[in-house]
Amino acid sequence: MRVAQALADVATISLLHERGMRRSDTLHEQLQAALNSRAIIEQAKGKLAERLGIDTTEAFSILRSYARNRNLRLADLAGAFIDGTEPLIGQTRPGHRAIAELPQSG
Repeated sequence: MRVAQALADVATISLLHERGMRRSDTLHEQLQAALNSRAIIEQAKGKLAERLGIDTTEAFSILRSYARNRNLRLADLAGAFIDGTEPLIGQTRPGHRAIAELPQSG
């Protein structure tokens, strides 16, 4: 009887350990994805700020508004803006008229 209980305890511990490892792996993947998204967003903020001559806080506000208005994930929009597939046509700078199209870097 004691051997059976000991084996059951070992099996339970193994299952709990496995569950903990899976949760740890999932958390690691989520954190890595968040870090990657953050880096892409930072690049897009810098590119937009440079193109429009604004600070990065204002650039982030423009990116966030654009993403919200088009129901896009901010990281997806940022990636598309960086690779040139999303020119951010029609964006406005606070207190200014609409931007027809951002100038392309040379």
